[in-house]
Amino acid sequence: MLDNRYSFESSPDMLTFEFNSTGPKGTITKVVHYTEINVRGYYNLGFGDKDPKTGFISDLTVTNNSDSKKVLATVAQTLYFFTECYPGAVVIATGSTLARTRLYRIGVANNLTDIEKDFIILGLTDEDWEPFRKNTTYHSFAVRKKYVDL
Repeated sequence: MLDNRYSFESSPDMLTFEFNSTGPKGTITKVVHYTEINVRGYYNLGFGDKDPKTGFISDLTVTNNSDSKKVLATVAQTLYFFTECYPGAVVIATGSTLARTRLYRIGVANNLTDIEKDFIILGLTDEDWEPFRKNTTYHSFAVRKKYVDL
């Protein structure tokens, strides 16, 4: 899963990661940002395109740069670096649209065997959080590194 990914740079605190997506639409800077929410140890995973003029990060921009698998693999790789620095952190990820959440679900499902070697992943249904299952609709995902003493 992580073999075909972009190289990236991180902030010193390992909360922000930047990389360039390259494809038919040109080179587009992507940003992954982990933000602690109002529950200690829980982080939101934010992800989007960086506007080259304003520096603003948009999670609604549709790039269509024909590299979505490589981009998702790169985002997943940042999770390894982030959880190395913040062991025990729980990362919550939700797409900015239903279509994006579905894309994330498909990405997780396609790589579930590899993901479950290192992470515990849950999906949020209409009812509650449950261990991630393929072919199930989820509203959000929660990920935590395995083998962490809390």
